[in-house]
Amino acid sequence: MKKLALLFSGVLLTFFLIACSDSTTANKESEGNDEKPVQENGAADKSDKKEETEGENPPQPYKPMEPAEDATPLKDTLSEEELEQMPQAEAHGEDRTRMVEVGETLVKDAEDQTDGPLKNHRLVAYYGHPNSTNMGILGEIETDQLMEKLKEQTQAYSDADPSRPAVPMIELISTVAQRDPGPEGKYYHRTSPEQMDEYADLAKKNDALLMLDVQLGTDSVMNQVKLLEKWLKLPYVHLAIDTEFHVKEGQTPGIDLGQVDGAEVQEAVDYLTEMVEENELPDKIVLVHQFVDDALTNKEAIQPTKNVEVALNYDGWGDANTKMSLYRKFVRNEAVQYGGFKIFYKKDEPVLSPEDVLKLDPNPAIINYQ
Repeated sequence: MKKLALLFSGVLLTFFLIACSDSTTANKESEGNDEKPVQENGAADKSDKKEETEGENPPQPYKPMEPAEDATPLKDTLSEEELEQMPQAEAHGEDRTRMVEVGETLVKDAEDQTDGPLKNHRLVAYYGHPNSTNMGILGEIETDQLMEKLKEQTQAYSDADPSRPAVPMIELISTVAQRDPGPEGKYYHRTSPEQMDEYADLAKKNDALLMLDVQLGTDSVMNQVKLLEKWLKLPYVHLAIDTEFHVKEGQTPGIDLGQVDGAEVQEAVDYLTEMVEENELPDKIVLVHQFVDDALTNKEAIQPTKNVEVALNYDGWGDANTKMSLYRKFVRNEAVQYGGFKIFYKKDEPVLSPEDVLKLDPNPAIINYQ
């Protein structure tokens, strides 16, 4: 089974490198593959502030899609076998015993001490860049149609599991990995501040969340986070890290597979923890994308805090059964706190329904569509 899992990963990586052979310019980026992906409680000394103001936490600035009146709780729709066992495709020949109950989004033994969006809700995101039709749905349709379609997709998850109403979210690529060094010499191009403001306003207008996704090039995680500080200080804005686009000096994004160390992710988690406390913001999320082993190392260094929730997002594309088995490998078996799962409308075979996605162990807390 290990050989088979490696084979699947190899197939996905081959597709990734082939797909990424196109140009990745700022206005017509074509990374053909997916856009896919605490502290030791060093924040513990600052956690007293939150405890002192417990009950006075800032309200979360979003509205979930209310389930339909006739929506049936997820557990009531499944057979006894489905309640006790994960899908065969996810188990991939291994033990099918669930680690957590159906409907649970926290991975086994994890806790959430925040008041963040994932604690009682599920997030459904549309991913991409407005200047590119190749990087996700954000570049394929106008914003009004985008929000209408996103809300419909989000509603489907609220109806599939009314115990955890879903919240719409836009995942905007804020820095795009490039094949040339670019103006910063770091192999990335920044999305314009005007476009960032446009999508921040769009999210706010629609009671949705905005997640800013960084494709790092040769830059560091923390440099990218600091470039986004203006927007991250907004109460409804969160952070995503696309690990496979972080390459070393002398390498090229989209040609060479990148890698992020968990310690770098933790720096961002700690930084956002302080930002939340110092600015009295609602709690934040850090989403980390991964589709092969080497893209994210040292996962044990990643620890959620009292102000920041952490989700690992499996975002390979292709055969649905393979994706489900690799979700088990990268999210369930290498757990941090929450899991995420990406769906490609045009590249997955088949495109899984919300009901199928919610049978995974654990239930994905974030589902993003590209």
